[in-house]
Amino acid sequence: AAQPAATQARSAAAAVAPPTTTGVTFPLQCGPVKAVVAKKAFGDLDHDGRPETVAVVHCDASMGTPPDGVYVLTRAEGTGAPRVVATLVDPKDRYTVTDFAVRAGEVTATLLGYSSPDVPNCCPDLKDSAKWQWKNGAFVRSTPAQARGV
Repeated sequence: AAQPAATQARSAAAAVAPPTTTGVTFPLQCGPVKAVVAKKAFGDLDHDGRPETVAVVHCDASMGTPPDGVYVLTRAEGTGAPRVVATLVDPKDRYTVTDFAVRAGEVTATLLGYSSPDVPNCCPDLKDSAKWQWKNGAFVRSTPAQARGV
């Protein structure tokens, strides 16, 4: 009875682990503070049999609501080191990411944003649902079918 359990443990260990966010330099300008990974999820987004990591990252600001960036990480060929291969949400666009998930090869999120630069960072006045899928060698953004505007 012990033999099958040992075989199963080896098979599970052979599965490819998703890239880690530790030590990754995200394309985010934080000045003297660090970048913080607020959320992350895993899935095989490009259907190559290896999982990618999707990370929601922002600067570690002591006050206010810093904008989020959403980045896709994969393992670099040869070294296996994690690297950023796509930016789904750029922090320059001033979005805060909520309801974030990776399911069935899709990344979904709710984006809270601002209608103008005059809107205070505390109080986003726009809400948008987004979905990204890997199609023809790139991530394509669309709006989920169940999304409703505010």
